[in-house]
Amino acid sequence: MFKKILIANRGEIACRVIKTARKMGIKTVAIYSDADKNALHVEMADEAVHIGPPPANQSYIVIDKVMDAIRQTGAEAVHPGYGFLSENKLFAEALAKEGVAFIGPPAGAIEAMGDKITSKKLAQEAGVSTVPGFMGLIDDAEHAVTISNEVGYPVMIKASAGGGGKGMRIAWNDEEAREGFQSSKNEAANSFGDDRIFIEKFVTQPRHIEIQVLCDSHGNGIYLGERECSIQRRNQKVIEEAPSPFLDEATRRAMGEQAVALAQAVDYTSAGTVEFIVDGERNFYFLEMNTRLQVEHPVTELITGVDLVEQMIRVAYSEKLSLAQKDVVLNGWAMECRLYAEDPYRNFLPSIGRLSRYRPPVEEVRPGAVVRNDTGVYEGGEISMYYDPMIAKLCTWAPTRSEAIEEMRIALDTFEVEGIGHNLPFLSAVMDHPKFEEGNITTAFIAEEYPDGFEGVELHAEDLRRVAAAAAAMYRVAEIRRTRISGTMDNHERKVGRDWTVVAQGQRFVVTIDADPQGATVTFSDGDSHRVTSDWTPGQSLARLDIDGAPLVLKVGKATSGFRIRTRGADLKVNVYSPRQAELAALMPEKLPPDTSKLLLCPMPGLIVKIDVEVGQEVQEGQALCTVEAMKMENILRAEKKAIVSKINAAPGDSLAVDEVIMEFE
Repeated sequence: MFKKILIANRGEIACRVIKTARKMGIKTVAIYSDADKNALHVEMADEAVHIGPPPANQSYIVIDKVMDAIRQTGAEAVHPGYGFLSENKLFAEALAKEGVAFIGPPAGAIEAMGDKITSKKLAQEAGVSTVPGFMGLIDDAEHAVTISNEVGYPVMIKASAGGGGKGMRIAWNDEEAREGFQSSKNEAANSFGDDRIFIEKFVTQPRHIEIQVLCDSHGNGIYLGERECSIQRRNQKVIEEAPSPFLDEATRRAMGEQAVALAQAVDYTSAGTVEFIVDGERNFYFLEMNTRLQVEHPVTELITGVDLVEQMIRVAYSEKLSLAQKDVVLNGWAMECRLYAEDPYRNFLPSIGRLSRYRPPVEEVRPGAVVRNDTGVYEGGEISMYYDPMIAKLCTWAPTRSEAIEEMRIALDTFEVEGIGHNLPFLSAVMDHPKFEEGNITTAFIAEEYPDGFEGVELHAEDLRRVAAAAAAMYRVAEIRRTRISGTMDNHERKVGRDWTVVAQGQRFVVTIDADPQGATVTFSDGDSHRVTSDWTPGQSLARLDIDGAPLVLKVGKATSGFRIRTRGADLKVNVYSPRQAELAALMPEKLPPDTSKLLLCPMPGLIVKIDVEVGQEVQEGQALCTVEAMKMENILRAEKKAIVSKINAAPGDSLAVDEVIMEFE
């Protein structure tokens, strides 16, 4: 077996590979840019080599620099992770020339299947059903418009060398085709160094289901079930699960056998993924093959018990697969939620900064449940503007889908992240969505269910009462502590009353608390009561409570006369008042937010790429105003209404912080 491997990547996937290598007794080498000097993958590896400035095109994807690191450390093999050089034929060839094993497929398979245009042509030649589209090179934006009209709107504009949602746009008309072509081309060039674009028909209401394949160099190939990846936003997967709640065994077998046949047709070795779109009648169409490890591979590992990274390493060492197809058994259900550094309340725009608090749920394996968190960050670390915004993959497993969802709900409520915007509230909201619970999902789920963006969760009446009862009991505990502290100073102890008013989510609850050494009974004015027990103490940011025998996890923050409480996607200011305080609070005027209707604010930290208007120009609703680039994604900001530009405060090349004023209107 290899004695030392280099991981040509960063972040959570580098940490993930290091864990398996360590388990196998293999030493590891990390590479890092200036921005990643103190990164977790650098700390975890046995050795680390600096390879350049923060931008990936000056460090992580510069083949010569990676090769130098290999020579310096004497690494015998390289695992590329995903993204960066993982599907780069030239990198695989450079390793072969150096006599270093590539923990991935041969260069020929990468060339054949890693390129989306070539793979579609090969699939068509092999008789695989594919989505209609134009596989040739596209000259310019007008050529893209012509092709789009021939294929028929809506169309998907995609980067040939793309992945991870980069360089992808959906166009519904000529104007969107022009804009989408140019933005996709720019993103593709910046992310992959390859700006080739192709266009295909966008199939409405599809499911995105992919098959995990594993092939060795001895002619053996198997599939390890499927992953449902339909919960996507801007073509970026957000939540994955395995197996799919939609497939039957016959469809699963047909897709799996086709995926293996396609892989073997190009002499594929290692782990790979064949992606399909599946319609409501379970007809499936080949999309592409990812010639690498997928981000969502943990859910497959959880339901099969197969360590895919270990299998990749063994195949690269020329070992035969230890599994045959008959040995693959799908056990239970697994969920994966991608934690992104993006603000769901600002249309999911990227967020950067320091993680002032990062406390993921404890990873555990217990009877009937597994919690796993693949991450590459730590408390106090920086989320950089230079790389992908994903900071962790939270996974749960349980015997059934409903149990796996419930495990995920509790794990999300337990996950503490502060200092940056993040999508934990949105992930919680999806877990509680009736359509998701039913498995009634398509790739249009987010667009259809959250057409105006995510504005947080409003708790249902029963859940709100549980939170109110918990807050009242917790506030009473905090008040007792305050009276004891003040009592030592004043030589008397203020009595804590039984009667309180809880105000949350615009509702007022008058309650009475009867406490005992084991907990408290909170009785509402209508006679409804809840038994609350917990070991929470004032100052703790996470409260684990038991309400009438059912668990409740709350993130607890400081607030005047109460708490800031976050749970199940809701972010609440919960006030707890004494009877007299409640009377006075009802008389206080409401504080209104400032008027920013005449300002264009930068919605995220980013770089101004283009200004599309000038001072004095009249703009119409929906008109492009400027383009901001952040975390390798271009974002076009548009006018919300008709107005005249009175002032422009930024220029192309300027780096702006969130809420900086880009332009003003009359």
